[in-house]
Amino acid sequence: MRKLLLSLIVFLIPLLTFAQQTTTSQKVDEIFKDYTGWFVDLIFYEIPFSDTFQIPWVLIVLVGGATYFTIYFKLINFTGFATAVRVVRGKYEDIEKHGADTLYGDVTPNEQENLIETIRDDSADGEVSHFQALTAALSATVGLGNIAGVAVALSIGGPGATFWMVLAGLLGMASKFAECTLGVKFRDVGPDGTVYGGPMYYLKKGLSQKGMGGLGKVLAVLFAIFVIGGSFGGGNMFQANQAAAQFVQLFDLQDTSAAIWFGIVMAIIVAVVIIGGIKRIAKVTEKIVPFMAGIYVLGALVILVANYHHIGDAFALIFEGAFSGLGIAGGLVGVMIQGIRRGAFSNEAGVGSAAIAHSAVRTKYPASEGIVALLEPFIDTVVICTMTALVIVITNFDNNILQYGVEVKEGVELTATAFDSVIPHFSVVLTVAVILFAFSTMISWSYYGMQGWVYLFGRGKVTELVYKLLFCIFIWVGSVISLGSVINFSDAMIFAMVVPNIIGVVLLTPVVRKELNRYMKAIKIKHDALDDGLEDLQKHM
Repeated sequence: MRKLLLSLIVFLIPLLTFAQQTTTSQKVDEIFKDYTGWFVDLIFYEIPFSDTFQIPWVLIVLVGGATYFTIYFKLINFTGFATAVRVVRGKYEDIEKHGADTLYGDVTPNEQENLIETIRDDSADGEVSHFQALTAALSATVGLGNIAGVAVALSIGGPGATFWMVLAGLLGMASKFAECTLGVKFRDVGPDGTVYGGPMYYLKKGLSQKGMGGLGKVLAVLFAIFVIGGSFGGGNMFQANQAAAQFVQLFDLQDTSAAIWFGIVMAIIVAVVIIGGIKRIAKVTEKIVPFMAGIYVLGALVILVANYHHIGDAFALIFEGAFSGLGIAGGLVGVMIQGIRRGAFSNEAGVGSAAIAHSAVRTKYPASEGIVALLEPFIDTVVICTMTALVIVITNFDNNILQYGVEVKEGVELTATAFDSVIPHFSVVLTVAVILFAFSTMISWSYYGMQGWVYLFGRGKVTELVYKLLFCIFIWVGSVISLGSVINFSDAMIFAMVVPNIIGVVLLTPVVRKELNRYMKAIKIKHDALDDGLEDLQKHM
Protein backbone atom coordinates (compact mmCIF):
# COMPACT_ATOMS: atom_id res chain seq x y z
CA MET A 1 0.00 0.00 0.00
CA ARG A 2 2.76 2.44 0.95
CA LYS A 3 4.57 1.68 -2.31
CA LEU A 4 1.40 2.41 -4.28
CA LEU A 5 0.84 5.76 -2.56
CA LEU A 6 4.51 6.72 -2.97
CA SER A 7 4.38 5.84 -6.67
CA LEU A 8 1.32 8.05 -7.17
CA ILE A 9 2.97 10.99 -5.44
CA VAL A 10 6.25 10.60 -7.34
CA PHE A 11 4.35 10.41 -10.63
CA LEU A 12 2.00 13.34 -10.03
CA ILE A 13 4.26 15.96 -8.42
CA PRO A 14 6.39 16.55 -11.57
CA LEU A 15 3.17 16.88 -13.58
CA LEU A 16 1.82 19.45 -11.14
CA THR A 17 5.03 21.47 -11.21
CA PHE A 18 5.06 21.32 -14.99
CA ALA A 19 1.37 22.27 -15.22
CA GLN A 20 1.92 25.52 -13.32
CA GLN A 21 3.48 27.01 -16.44
CA THR A 22 0.78 28.91 -18.31
CA THR A 23 1.87 27.87 -21.78
CA THR A 24 2.10 24.22 -20.78
CA SER A 25 -1.34 24.37 -19.18
CA GLN A 26 -2.81 25.80 -22.36
CA LYS A 27 -1.15 23.13 -24.50
CA VAL A 28 -2.50 20.35 -22.27
CA ASP A 29 -5.93 21.98 -22.44
CA GLU A 30 -5.85 22.09 -26.24
CA ILE A 31 -4.73 18.46 -26.51
CA PHE A 32 -7.43 17.41 -24.07
CA LYS A 33 -10.02 19.27 -26.12
CA ASP A 34 -8.93 17.50 -29.30
CA TYR A 35 -9.58 14.10 -27.73
CA THR A 36 -12.72 14.86 -25.70
CA GLY A 37 -14.43 17.60 -27.71
CA TRP A 38 -16.67 15.11 -29.50
CA PHE A 39 -18.09 13.87 -26.19
CA VAL A 40 -18.77 17.40 -24.94
CA ASP A 41 -20.47 18.32 -28.22
CA LEU A 42 -22.59 15.17 -28.06
CA ILE A 43 -23.86 15.69 -24.51
CA PHE A 44 -24.58 19.39 -24.95
CA TYR A 45 -25.81 19.17 -28.54
CA GLU A 46 -28.61 21.67 -29.10
CA ILE A 47 -31.56 20.57 -31.21
CA PRO A 48 -32.35 23.43 -33.63
CA PHE A 49 -36.08 24.16 -33.59
CA SER A 50 -35.67 27.33 -35.62
CA ASP A 51 -33.01 29.81 -36.69
CA THR A 52 -33.36 31.74 -33.43
CA PHE A 53 -33.37 29.11 -30.72
CA GLN A 54 -32.02 25.68 -29.91
CA ILE A 55 -32.66 23.38 -26.95
CA PRO A 56 -30.01 21.03 -25.49
CA TRP A 57 -31.38 17.50 -25.78
CA VAL A 58 -30.24 16.66 -22.25
CA LEU A 59 -32.45 19.50 -20.98
CA ILE A 60 -35.44 17.97 -22.76
CA VAL A 61 -34.73 14.63 -21.06
CA LEU A 62 -34.41 16.27 -17.63
CA VAL A 63 -37.57 18.35 -17.86
CA GLY A 64 -39.51 15.62 -19.67
CA GLY A 65 -38.63 13.12 -16.96
CA ALA A 66 -39.55 15.57 -14.19
CA THR A 67 -42.92 16.29 -15.82
CA TYR A 68 -43.63 12.56 -16.20
CA PHE A 69 -42.79 11.85 -12.54
CA THR A 70 -44.92 14.79 -11.40
CA ILE A 71 -47.95 13.40 -13.21
CA TYR A 72 -47.28 9.72 -12.40
CA PHE A 73 -46.97 10.36 -8.66
CA LYS A 74 -50.01 12.67 -8.59
CA LEU A 75 -48.22 15.93 -7.78
CA ILE A 76 -46.07 14.47 -4.99
CA ASN A 77 -44.03 17.71 -5.29
CA PHE A 78 -46.88 19.51 -3.49
CA THR A 79 -48.89 16.80 -1.70
CA GLY A 80 -45.78 15.40 -0.02
CA PHE A 81 -44.26 18.72 1.07
CA ALA A 82 -45.80 18.88 4.56
CA THR A 83 -44.97 15.21 5.16
CA ALA A 84 -41.38 15.87 4.11
CA VAL A 85 -41.03 18.60 6.74
CA ARG A 86 -42.44 16.31 9.43
CA VAL A 87 -40.07 13.50 8.43
CA VAL A 88 -37.01 15.80 8.60
CA ARG A 89 -38.16 16.93 12.05
CA GLY A 90 -38.15 13.29 13.17
CA LYS A 91 -41.89 12.82 13.68
CA TYR A 92 -41.82 9.29 12.27
CA GLU A 93 -38.35 8.24 13.37
CA ASP A 94 -39.79 5.48 15.59
CA ILE A 95 -41.64 3.64 12.82
CA GLU A 96 -38.73 4.13 10.43
CA LYS A 97 -36.38 2.54 12.96
CA HIS A 98 -38.47 -0.47 14.00
CA GLY A 99 -41.46 -0.59 11.63
CA ALA A 100 -45.03 0.61 12.13
CA ASP A 101 -46.48 -2.88 12.62
CA THR A 102 -43.92 -3.68 15.33
CA LEU A 103 -44.68 -0.56 17.33
CA TYR A 104 -48.32 0.24 16.63
CA GLY A 105 -49.89 -2.68 14.79
CA ASP A 106 -52.56 -4.39 16.93
CA VAL A 107 -50.89 -3.37 20.18
CA THR A 108 -52.92 -3.28 23.41
CA PRO A 109 -52.10 -0.63 26.04
CA ASN A 110 -50.62 -3.26 28.40
CA GLU A 111 -48.33 -4.64 25.71
CA GLN A 112 -47.12 -1.17 24.79
CA GLU A 113 -45.87 -0.46 28.32
CA ASN A 114 -43.10 -3.02 27.96
CA LEU A 115 -42.57 -2.70 24.23
CA ILE A 116 -39.37 -0.65 24.42
CA GLU A 117 -37.78 -3.10 26.88
CA THR A 118 -38.78 -6.25 25.04
CA ILE A 119 -38.33 -5.22 21.41
CA ARG A 120 -35.50 -7.10 19.75
CA ASP A 121 -32.65 -5.19 18.13
CA ASP A 122 -34.04 -4.85 14.62
CA SER A 123 -33.11 -1.25 13.98
CA ALA A 124 -33.05 0.05 10.43
CA ASP A 125 -29.87 -0.05 8.37
CA GLY A 126 -28.17 3.19 7.45
CA GLU A 127 -25.46 5.60 8.56
CA VAL A 128 -27.03 9.08 8.75
CA SER A 129 -30.27 10.81 9.72
CA HIS A 130 -32.79 12.30 7.29
CA PHE A 131 -31.52 15.81 8.01
CA GLN A 132 -27.88 14.81 7.54
CA ALA A 133 -28.65 13.08 4.23
CA LEU A 134 -30.56 16.15 3.04
CA THR A 135 -27.73 18.56 3.93
CA ALA A 136 -25.11 16.26 2.39
CA ALA A 137 -27.02 16.23 -0.89
CA LEU A 138 -27.74 19.97 -0.69
CA SER A 139 -24.07 20.74 -0.17
CA ALA A 140 -23.35 19.24 -3.59
CA THR A 141 -25.97 21.35 -5.38
CA VAL A 142 -26.04 24.64 -3.45
CA GLY A 143 -23.02 26.49 -4.71
CA LEU A 144 -21.64 28.67 -7.46
CA GLY A 145 -24.63 27.93 -9.67
CA ASN A 146 -26.90 29.70 -7.20
CA ILE A 147 -24.68 32.79 -7.19
CA ALA A 148 -23.02 32.98 -10.59
CA GLY A 149 -25.31 30.80 -12.70
CA VAL A 150 -28.44 32.76 -11.88
CA ALA A 151 -26.74 36.05 -12.76
CA VAL A 152 -25.67 34.68 -16.14
CA ALA A 153 -29.18 33.32 -16.83
CA LEU A 154 -30.73 36.71 -16.04
CA SER A 155 -28.24 38.55 -18.22
CA ILE A 156 -29.21 36.35 -21.19
CA GLY A 157 -32.88 35.65 -20.55
CA GLY A 158 -33.91 38.70 -18.56
CA PRO A 159 -36.10 38.76 -15.41
CA GLY A 160 -38.60 36.32 -16.95
CA ALA A 161 -36.02 33.52 -16.69
CA THR A 162 -36.75 33.52 -12.94
CA PHE A 163 -40.30 32.23 -13.47
CA TRP A 164 -39.16 29.26 -15.57
CA MET A 165 -36.30 28.59 -13.17
CA VAL A 166 -38.79 28.22 -10.32
CA LEU A 167 -41.00 25.97 -12.46
CA ALA A 168 -38.02 23.71 -13.20
CA GLY A 169 -37.29 23.52 -9.49
CA LEU A 170 -40.87 22.54 -8.66
CA LEU A 171 -40.94 19.84 -11.33
CA GLY A 172 -37.51 18.59 -10.26
CA MET A 173 -38.90 17.78 -6.81
CA ALA A 174 -40.67 14.75 -8.30
CA SER A 175 -37.47 13.51 -9.96
CA LYS A 176 -35.57 13.72 -6.68
CA PHE A 177 -38.36 11.85 -4.89
CA ALA A 178 -38.29 8.97 -7.37
CA GLU A 179 -34.53 8.49 -7.69
CA CYS A 180 -33.81 8.81 -3.97
CA THR A 181 -36.53 6.31 -3.07
CA LEU A 182 -34.86 3.84 -5.42
CA GLY A 183 -31.46 4.67 -3.94
CA VAL A 184 -32.57 3.42 -0.51
CA LYS A 185 -34.64 0.53 -1.89
CA PHE A 186 -31.78 -1.14 -3.77
CA ARG A 187 -28.76 -0.15 -1.65
CA ASP A 188 -26.20 -2.64 -0.37
CA VAL A 189 -25.19 -2.71 3.29
CA GLY A 190 -21.76 -4.13 4.15
CA PRO A 191 -21.03 -6.36 7.16
CA ASP A 192 -19.70 -3.33 9.05
CA GLY A 193 -22.84 -1.30 8.34
CA THR A 194 -21.29 0.77 5.54
CA VAL A 195 -23.90 1.67 2.92
CA TYR A 196 -23.24 1.42 -0.82
CA GLY A 197 -25.97 2.98 -2.90
CA GLY A 198 -26.98 5.12 -5.83
CA PRO A 199 -28.09 4.63 -9.43
CA MET A 200 -25.41 1.97 -10.00
CA TYR A 201 -27.27 -0.34 -7.66
CA TYR A 202 -30.87 0.32 -8.62
CA LEU A 203 -29.98 0.17 -12.30
CA LYS A 204 -28.33 -3.23 -11.86
CA LYS A 205 -30.58 -4.82 -9.22
CA GLY A 206 -33.86 -3.11 -10.09
CA LEU A 207 -33.73 -3.76 -13.81
CA SER A 208 -32.56 -7.32 -13.15
CA GLN A 209 -35.79 -7.94 -11.25
CA LYS A 210 -37.70 -6.78 -14.32
CA GLY A 211 -35.85 -9.22 -16.59
CA MET A 212 -33.50 -6.58 -18.01
CA GLY A 213 -30.32 -7.56 -16.19
CA GLY A 214 -28.03 -7.03 -19.18
CA LEU A 215 -29.29 -3.52 -19.80
CA GLY A 216 -29.08 -2.75 -16.09
CA LYS A 217 -25.42 -3.80 -15.84
CA VAL A 218 -24.43 -1.70 -18.85
CA LEU A 219 -26.27 1.39 -17.57
CA ALA A 220 -24.79 0.93 -14.09
CA VAL A 221 -21.22 0.78 -15.39
CA LEU A 222 -21.78 3.84 -17.58
CA PHE A 223 -23.19 5.77 -14.65
CA ALA A 224 -20.25 4.79 -12.43
CA ILE A 225 -17.76 5.99 -15.06
CA PHE A 226 -19.62 9.27 -15.52
CA VAL A 227 -19.91 9.98 -11.79
CA ILE A 228 -16.17 9.40 -11.26
CA GLY A 229 -15.33 11.80 -14.11
CA GLY A 230 -17.77 14.38 -12.80
CA SER A 231 -16.40 14.13 -9.26
CA PHE A 232 -12.82 14.91 -10.34
CA GLY A 233 -13.85 17.80 -12.60
CA GLY A 234 -17.00 19.76 -11.83
CA GLY A 235 -17.25 18.40 -8.29
CA ASN A 236 -13.61 19.05 -7.48
CA MET A 237 -11.19 20.94 -9.75
CA PHE A 238 -13.74 23.55 -10.86
CA GLN A 239 -14.77 24.24 -7.27
CA ALA A 240 -11.16 24.52 -6.13
CA ASN A 241 -10.32 26.76 -9.09
CA GLN A 242 -13.17 29.20 -8.41
CA ALA A 243 -12.57 29.24 -4.66
CA ALA A 244 -8.86 29.95 -5.16
CA ALA A 245 -9.66 32.72 -7.65
CA GLN A 246 -12.07 34.39 -5.19
CA PHE A 247 -9.53 34.08 -2.36
CA VAL A 248 -6.72 35.61 -4.42
CA GLN A 249 -9.00 38.41 -5.61
CA LEU A 250 -10.31 39.19 -2.10
CA PHE A 251 -6.82 39.72 -0.67
CA ASP A 252 -5.39 41.10 -3.93
CA LEU A 253 -2.67 38.47 -4.05
CA GLN A 254 -0.79 38.55 -7.33
CA ASP A 255 1.83 35.95 -6.41
CA THR A 256 0.97 32.60 -8.03
CA SER A 257 2.19 30.82 -4.90
CA ALA A 258 -0.95 32.06 -3.10
CA ALA A 259 -3.16 29.81 -5.21
CA ILE A 260 -0.74 26.92 -4.70
CA TRP A 261 -0.83 27.24 -0.92
CA PHE A 262 -4.59 27.76 -0.97
CA GLY A 263 -4.95 24.49 -2.88
CA ILE A 264 -2.70 22.66 -0.42
CA VAL A 265 -4.63 23.91 2.61
CA MET A 266 -7.98 23.17 0.99
CA ALA A 267 -6.82 19.66 0.06
CA ILE A 268 -5.74 18.96 3.64
CA ILE A 269 -9.03 20.20 5.10
CA VAL A 270 -11.05 18.16 2.61
CA ALA A 271 -8.90 15.09 3.33
CA VAL A 272 -9.60 15.35 7.06
CA VAL A 273 -13.33 15.29 6.35
CA ILE A 274 -13.66 12.71 3.57
CA ILE A 275 -11.37 10.11 5.14
CA GLY A 276 -14.05 9.71 7.81
CA GLY A 277 -16.64 8.64 5.22
CA ILE A 278 -20.28 9.68 4.90
CA LYS A 279 -20.78 9.96 8.67
CA ARG A 280 -18.14 12.66 9.00
CA ILE A 281 -19.22 14.32 5.76
CA ALA A 282 -22.80 14.45 7.06
CA LYS A 283 -21.70 15.91 10.40
CA VAL A 284 -19.84 18.70 8.59
CA THR A 285 -22.55 19.45 6.01
CA GLU A 286 -25.34 19.55 8.59
CA LYS A 287 -23.53 22.51 10.14
CA ILE A 288 -22.11 24.25 7.05
CA VAL A 289 -25.16 24.10 4.75
CA PRO A 290 -27.71 25.72 7.11
CA PHE A 291 -25.12 28.33 8.12
CA MET A 292 -23.99 29.41 4.67
CA ALA A 293 -27.48 29.22 3.17
CA GLY A 294 -28.87 31.13 6.15
CA ILE A 295 -26.30 33.94 5.85
CA TYR A 296 -26.88 34.22 2.11
CA VAL A 297 -30.69 34.28 2.39
CA LEU A 298 -30.51 36.73 5.31
CA GLY A 299 -28.41 39.11 3.21
CA ALA A 300 -30.91 38.81 0.37
CA LEU A 301 -33.80 39.53 2.74
CA VAL A 302 -32.05 42.66 4.00
CA ILE A 303 -31.82 43.93 0.43
CA LEU A 304 -35.46 43.08 -0.28
CA VAL A 305 -36.60 44.90 2.87
CA ALA A 306 -34.45 47.93 2.03
CA ASN A 307 -35.99 48.02 -1.45
CA TYR A 308 -39.51 46.91 -0.51
CA HIS A 309 -40.98 49.55 -2.81
CA HIS A 310 -39.47 47.72 -5.81
CA ILE A 311 -40.71 44.21 -4.91
CA GLY A 312 -44.05 44.60 -6.67
CA ASP A 313 -42.36 45.99 -9.79
CA ALA A 314 -39.83 43.15 -9.74
CA PHE A 315 -42.51 40.45 -9.71
CA ALA A 316 -44.42 42.27 -12.43
CA LEU A 317 -41.27 42.36 -14.57
CA ILE A 318 -40.62 38.66 -13.91
CA PHE A 319 -44.12 37.61 -14.98
CA GLU A 320 -44.19 39.96 -17.95
CA GLY A 321 -40.79 38.77 -19.13
CA ALA A 322 -41.72 35.10 -18.62
CA PHE A 323 -44.46 35.28 -21.25
CA SER A 324 -43.30 38.04 -23.55
CA GLY A 325 -39.53 37.70 -23.80
CA LEU A 326 -39.01 41.45 -23.40
CA GLY A 327 -36.97 41.67 -26.57
CA ILE A 328 -34.53 38.96 -25.46
CA ALA A 329 -32.92 36.92 -28.24
CA GLY A 330 -35.16 33.95 -28.91
CA GLY A 331 -38.16 35.72 -27.41
CA LEU A 332 -40.42 33.73 -25.12
CA VAL A 333 -38.74 30.41 -25.91
CA GLY A 334 -35.28 31.88 -25.31
CA VAL A 335 -36.33 33.12 -21.86
CA MET A 336 -37.94 29.78 -21.08
CA ILE A 337 -34.80 27.84 -22.03
CA GLN A 338 -32.52 30.00 -19.88
CA GLY A 339 -34.73 29.70 -16.82
CA ILE A 340 -35.40 25.98 -17.10
CA ARG A 341 -31.74 25.28 -17.87
CA ARG A 342 -30.58 27.14 -14.76
CA GLY A 343 -33.18 25.45 -12.56
CA ALA A 344 -32.54 21.94 -13.88
CA PHE A 345 -28.76 22.27 -13.89
CA SER A 346 -28.63 23.84 -10.42
CA ASN A 347 -30.57 21.22 -8.45
CA GLU A 348 -29.35 18.23 -10.51
CA ALA A 349 -32.79 16.61 -10.30
CA GLY A 350 -32.74 13.61 -12.63
CA VAL A 351 -28.93 13.41 -12.69
CA GLY A 352 -28.97 10.72 -10.00
CA SER A 353 -26.11 12.09 -7.91
CA ALA A 354 -28.26 12.91 -4.87
CA ALA A 355 -29.53 9.33 -4.67
CA ILE A 356 -26.01 8.32 -3.61
CA ALA A 357 -26.07 10.56 -0.52
CA HIS A 358 -29.69 9.85 0.37
CA SER A 359 -29.19 6.08 0.16
CA ALA A 360 -27.14 6.17 3.38
CA VAL A 361 -30.11 7.22 5.54
CA ARG A 362 -31.38 5.17 8.49
CA THR A 363 -34.87 3.94 7.65
CA LYS A 364 -36.94 0.83 6.95
CA TYR A 365 -39.06 2.72 4.41
CA PRO A 366 -37.26 3.85 1.21
CA ALA A 367 -40.06 6.30 0.33
CA SER A 368 -39.43 8.21 3.57
CA GLU A 369 -36.11 9.44 2.17
CA GLY A 370 -37.60 10.05 -1.26
CA ILE A 371 -40.10 12.40 0.36
CA VAL A 372 -37.29 14.18 2.23
CA ALA A 373 -35.30 14.52 -1.00
CA LEU A 374 -38.07 16.48 -2.72
CA LEU A 375 -37.23 19.37 -0.39
CA GLU A 376 -33.82 19.67 -2.03
CA PRO A 377 -34.82 21.33 -5.35
CA PHE A 378 -37.22 23.55 -3.41
CA ILE A 379 -34.46 24.88 -1.15
CA ASP A 380 -31.81 25.03 -3.87
CA THR A 381 -33.82 26.50 -6.73
CA VAL A 382 -37.17 27.84 -5.54
CA VAL A 383 -35.66 29.58 -2.49
CA ILE A 384 -31.94 30.33 -2.97
CA CYS A 385 -31.84 30.82 -6.75
CA THR A 386 -34.99 32.96 -6.60
CA MET A 387 -33.46 35.10 -3.84
CA THR A 388 -30.43 35.76 -6.03
CA ALA A 389 -32.64 36.64 -8.99
CA LEU A 390 -34.80 39.04 -6.96
CA VAL A 391 -31.72 40.81 -5.55
CA ILE A 392 -30.31 41.35 -9.04
CA VAL A 393 -33.63 42.47 -10.59
CA ILE A 394 -34.45 44.87 -7.74
CA THR A 395 -31.00 46.46 -7.42
CA ASN A 396 -30.86 46.82 -11.20
CA PHE A 397 -33.76 49.30 -11.09
CA ASP A 398 -31.63 52.01 -9.46
CA ASN A 399 -28.07 50.94 -10.25
CA ASN A 400 -28.20 49.56 -13.81
CA ILE A 401 -25.70 46.85 -13.00
CA LEU A 402 -26.57 44.85 -16.13
CA GLN A 403 -28.30 45.14 -19.47
CA TYR A 404 -30.77 42.34 -20.07
CA GLY A 405 -29.98 40.39 -23.20
CA VAL A 406 -26.22 41.01 -22.95
CA GLU A 407 -24.44 38.00 -21.48
CA VAL A 408 -22.08 38.55 -18.57
CA LYS A 409 -19.06 36.31 -18.13
CA GLU A 410 -18.41 36.79 -14.41
CA GLY A 411 -21.65 35.93 -12.63
CA VAL A 412 -20.17 36.10 -9.13
CA GLU A 413 -18.97 39.67 -9.69
CA LEU A 414 -22.44 40.74 -10.88
CA THR A 415 -24.12 39.21 -7.85
CA ALA A 416 -21.50 40.76 -5.56
CA THR A 417 -22.13 44.18 -7.13
CA ALA A 418 -25.87 43.78 -6.51
CA PHE A 419 -25.31 42.97 -2.83
CA ASP A 420 -22.68 45.68 -2.35
CA SER A 421 -25.06 48.33 -3.72
CA VAL A 422 -27.17 47.93 -0.57
CA ILE A 423 -24.87 46.23 1.95
CA PRO A 424 -21.37 47.74 1.66
CA HIS A 425 -18.55 45.18 1.55
CA PHE A 426 -20.98 42.25 1.49
CA SER A 427 -18.82 40.94 -1.34
CA VAL A 428 -16.36 39.88 1.39
CA VAL A 429 -19.07 37.72 2.94
CA LEU A 430 -19.98 36.49 -0.54
CA THR A 431 -16.37 35.42 -1.13
CA VAL A 432 -16.43 33.46 2.11
CA ALA A 433 -19.73 31.92 0.99
CA VAL A 434 -18.21 30.93 -2.36
CA ILE A 435 -15.32 29.21 -0.59
CA LEU A 436 -17.69 27.41 1.80
CA PHE A 437 -19.97 26.44 -1.09
CA ALA A 438 -16.97 25.08 -2.96
CA PHE A 439 -15.73 23.18 0.08
CA SER A 440 -19.10 21.57 0.81
CA THR A 441 -19.57 20.66 -2.85
CA MET A 442 -16.16 18.98 -2.93
CA ILE A 443 -16.72 16.82 0.14
CA SER A 444 -20.11 15.63 -1.10
CA TRP A 445 -18.89 14.93 -4.63
CA SER A 446 -15.94 13.02 -3.18
CA TYR A 447 -18.48 10.61 -1.72
CA TYR A 448 -20.38 10.38 -5.01
CA GLY A 449 -17.22 9.64 -6.96
CA MET A 450 -15.96 7.14 -4.42
CA GLN A 451 -19.21 5.16 -4.65
CA GLY A 452 -18.72 4.90 -8.41
CA TRP A 453 -15.04 4.02 -7.88
CA VAL A 454 -15.69 1.12 -5.48
CA TYR A 455 -18.51 -0.12 -7.70
CA LEU A 456 -16.03 -0.50 -10.57
CA PHE A 457 -12.86 -1.47 -8.70
CA GLY A 458 -14.16 -3.29 -5.63
CA ARG A 459 -14.68 -2.42 -1.98
CA GLY A 460 -11.95 -2.15 0.59
CA LYS A 461 -9.88 0.37 2.53
CA VAL A 462 -7.07 0.38 -0.02
CA THR A 463 -9.41 1.03 -2.95
CA GLU A 464 -11.15 3.86 -1.09
CA LEU A 465 -7.87 5.41 0.08
CA VAL A 466 -6.47 5.48 -3.46
CA TYR A 467 -9.55 7.35 -4.68
CA LYS A 468 -9.49 9.81 -1.78
CA LEU A 469 -5.79 10.51 -2.32
CA LEU A 470 -6.36 11.17 -6.02
CA PHE A 471 -9.32 13.40 -5.20
CA CYS A 472 -7.27 15.55 -2.82
CA ILE A 473 -4.38 15.81 -5.30
CA PHE A 474 -6.79 17.07 -7.96
CA ILE A 475 -7.94 19.81 -5.56
CA TRP A 476 -4.39 21.14 -5.74
CA VAL A 477 -4.35 20.70 -9.52
CA GLY A 478 -7.59 22.64 -9.89
CA SER A 479 -6.29 25.50 -7.77
CA VAL A 480 -3.17 26.17 -9.84
CA ILE A 481 -3.90 25.42 -13.50
CA SER A 482 -6.15 26.72 -16.22
CA LEU A 483 -9.01 24.26 -16.65
CA GLY A 484 -10.90 25.14 -19.82
CA SER A 485 -11.74 21.99 -21.74
CA VAL A 486 -11.22 19.80 -18.67
CA ILE A 487 -14.21 21.46 -17.01
CA ASN A 488 -16.30 21.26 -20.18
CA PHE A 489 -15.58 17.54 -20.30
CA SER A 490 -16.37 16.98 -16.61
CA ASP A 491 -19.63 18.94 -16.95
CA ALA A 492 -20.51 16.69 -19.87
CA MET A 493 -19.74 13.66 -17.68
CA ILE A 494 -22.11 14.94 -15.00
CA PHE A 495 -24.98 15.47 -17.39
CA ALA A 496 -24.25 12.24 -19.21
CA MET A 497 -25.37 10.64 -15.92
CA VAL A 498 -28.88 11.77 -16.86
CA VAL A 499 -29.20 9.19 -19.66
CA PRO A 500 -28.76 5.91 -17.73
CA ASN A 501 -30.44 7.37 -14.65
CA ILE A 502 -33.66 8.58 -16.29
CA ILE A 503 -34.01 5.34 -18.26
CA GLY A 504 -33.78 3.33 -15.05
CA VAL A 505 -36.06 5.54 -12.96
CA VAL A 506 -38.79 5.59 -15.62
CA LEU A 507 -38.71 1.79 -15.87
CA LEU A 508 -38.82 1.43 -12.07
CA THR A 509 -41.59 3.93 -11.30
CA PRO A 510 -44.02 1.11 -10.26
CA VAL A 511 -41.52 0.12 -7.56
CA VAL A 512 -41.41 3.71 -6.29
CA ARG A 513 -45.21 3.92 -6.16
CA LYS A 514 -45.37 0.64 -4.20
CA GLU A 515 -42.86 1.97 -1.66
CA LEU A 516 -44.76 5.25 -1.35
CA ASN A 517 -48.00 3.42 -0.59
CA ARG A 518 -46.23 1.23 1.99
CA TYR A 519 -44.80 4.25 3.80
CA MET A 520 -48.05 6.19 3.79
CA LYS A 521 -49.77 3.10 5.21
CA ALA A 522 -47.17 2.97 8.00
CA ILE A 523 -47.85 6.61 8.86
CA LYS A 524 -51.60 5.90 8.92
CA ILE A 525 -51.07 2.95 11.28
CA LYS A 526 -49.26 5.23 13.73
CA HIS A 527 -51.86 8.00 13.47
CA ASP A 528 -54.72 5.54 13.97
CA ALA A 529 -52.98 4.08 17.02
CA LEU A 530 -52.52 7.53 18.54
CA ASP A 531 -56.17 8.33 17.85
CA ASP A 532 -57.08 5.16 19.78
CA GLY A 533 -55.20 6.47 22.80
CA LEU A 534 -51.82 4.76 22.50
CA GLU A 535 -48.70 6.64 23.53
CA ASP A 536 -46.44 8.20 20.88
CA LEU A 537 -43.26 6.13 21.15
CA GLN A 538 -41.18 8.70 19.30
CA LYS A 539 -39.89 10.18 22.54
CA HIS A 540 -38.53 6.78 23.59
CA MET A 541 -36.51 6.23 20.42
